[in-house]
Amino acid sequence: MDYTYAVTPFIAWLVAGSLKFLINSAKAGQWAFGHIGYGGMPSNHSAIVSSTATLIALKEGIQSPAFGVALTVAFIVIMDANSLRREIGKHAETINRFAFSDDHKATSTLRERIGHSKLEITAGIFVGVMVGQVLNIFP
Repeated sequence: MDYTYAVTPFIAWLVAGSLKFLINSAKAGQWAFGHIGYGGMPSNHSAIVSSTATLIALKEGIQSPAFGVALTVAFIVIMDANSLRREIGKHAETINRFAFSDDHKATSTLRERIGHSKLEITAGIFVGVMVGQVLNIFP
């Protein structure tokens, strides 16, 4: 039985998440455990869906219906990471400004860094394609 289809997205998530942690830690000058989560370089979501689409393309071919589905899902996830989630981040920023104004004293903030830039998405796609290619080596 071929488990690479199940393992590949997990490995892509692990690689992208580890890279994101190291990049955030380098920027902060210390271990950045507080920056684990959505947003940042590279995009975990883009890495996950592109690794799966890459693996399917390499194992089944680009004419495969499964590749068409994987590509469609990847497109939706990537568009969501760039547009919808960035808008959610803008809303969180506005809500946080209101919640911490002189009239209101909130105790916690909403996470503002949720979406991804095109560079972060591209880096995630690159990680996903590389993971898909490496794991395609295994039978």
